[in-house]
Amino acid sequence: MDVMTLTDTRIGAPGAAPTGVETDLPGTAPAGVRADARIVARADGRGGTALPVLDGSGPLAVRRVRGSGAEARVMVVGAMSGPLGGDRFTLDAQVEEGARLWLGSAAATLALPGQAPGEARYDVRLAVADGAELHWLPEQLISAAGSDLRVTTLAELAAGARLVLREEQVLGRAGELPGLLTTRLTLRVAGRTVLDQQLSCGPGAPGGWDGPAALAGHRAVGQLLVVRPEFAEQPPAPRMLGDHAALMPLPGPAVLLTALAPDALRLRRVLDEGRALLG
Repeated sequence: MDVMTLTDTRIGAPGAAPTGVETDLPGTAPAGVRADARIVARADGRGGTALPVLDGSGPLAVRRVRGSGAEARVMVVGAMSGPLGGDRFTLDAQVEEGARLWLGSAAATLALPGQAPGEARYDVRLAVADGAELHWLPEQLISAAGSDLRVTTLAELAAGARLVLREEQVLGRAGELPGLLTTRLTLRVAGRTVLDQQLSCGPGAPGGWDGPAALAGHRAVGQLLVVRPEFAEQPPAPRMLGDHAALMPLPGPAVLLTALAPDALRLRRVLDEGRALLG
């Protein structure tokens, strides 16, 4: 597992702040970074996918990389460390009719404590039109000791849209306790809510998060969400993948694989197994 470690350039000379940094008063510590990335994928009329909008700021730099066939590929590249306390990150991806987009990250995201008080937020908004397809496959999110991060992912799909979405959370770096991490994943298909789940882990989370009915001592948890129109008529059968992973069809054209593992490497293996099983 690779983690991108970069120098944090958000602290400038006294009384100055780099672009994207908010301060309460000149000469004070930053209140946190505001970073936005926006991607629009559109069929180019020649069997491929164009990217008329590809824009990122601060820590959320976006870069087009080599794709294959009709698919466009984009990587989110961390330009600063974080998210840190007080930061607000937003990623917005829109895939229009007939387009295909693969969206990933260049390295794991590391949530860290920061100088600013309060939680950090990372909001992901995905919109996929009829006949379009999106793969959102970021690297792991690592919750370091002392951090406080809230992640929300909202996927809005048309009835004929396709989606492959992977989330992986790792609680703490090697040999350390985790921070407080709250994640919420919501899926809507044709305006109907198909999935809306929230998980809170670490110091300050509701009691029982590490008990036998929740993580049971595991330090890596992940989800694989696959949406295909054909699943509405022929959903995959529910099944276990080993002792700590369950594949479950959802109401509508979707299936969810949820997995626990002792570490990020074994979690990825289980989720990859699920992707291969679903074809």
